[in-house]
Amino acid sequence: MTDEQKIDKLVDFKQRNKFSIQVWNERGLNPSSDELCQQLTLFFNSSSDNLISGIKSKKSVQQLKSMLKSELSSLNKLDYDTEEKEFICDLFNELATIIEIDFNSNLNKWLYGSVLTTLMKIQNFIKPVKIVETLKHSCTKCSTVLETQILSKESGIPETCWPIVKCNSCGELNMLSLGPNVKETRFVNYKWVDSLHMKEYTYEQALTRLEQIKFFRK
Repeated sequence: MTDEQKIDKLVDFKQRNKFSIQVWNERGLNPSSDELCQQLTLFFNSSSDNLISGIKSKKSVQQLKSMLKSELSSLNKLDYDTEEKEFICDLFNELATIIEIDFNSNLNKWLYGSVLTTLMKIQNFIKPVKIVETLKHSCTKCSTVLETQILSKESGIPETCWPIVKCNSCGELNMLSLGPNVKETRFVNYKWVDSLHMKEYTYEQALTRLEQIKFFRK
């Protein structure tokens, strides 16, 4: 992405109602207090402004990452419950995706602590996850490549549904096709929202239903 595109996405992020009741419902959670939501809204809006200023002043990728680390470290995770911390990490991951940096280890350390994060890294080193195949679909709104890592496949597994997923970069809903024989997957830069079963929907009907879902979730 160009710097202008990154700035546009950060502006969209800032202007979005990140803690609306609908967003909490989509996560299957009861909303936190209005005071906390307002506090976090101001925090993330300020973070967006800081990153925009950093991009405009031509800061390096490493400098932008340092800025994001400083923002994250300013939050005391003891002030939040588990669901709120996970929500915070998802929003930080969205910011990191926009400015195209790898921030996963920083988020894991903040969320789980340095000891557990180290143990997780050791476990992954001892038994690394094998990626059989990576599927790529372009987001219909922002053209971000939505990646699905296929961790295992098994002959004879039919494709039974179209996943409806939410792009981490812009929040747009997309309909994917993963194909047959897929046993285990991992989502890289999107979140699963729903699925439309092929027994109930043709491809065209599924696309129509996707547009309905987009309309009702506005």
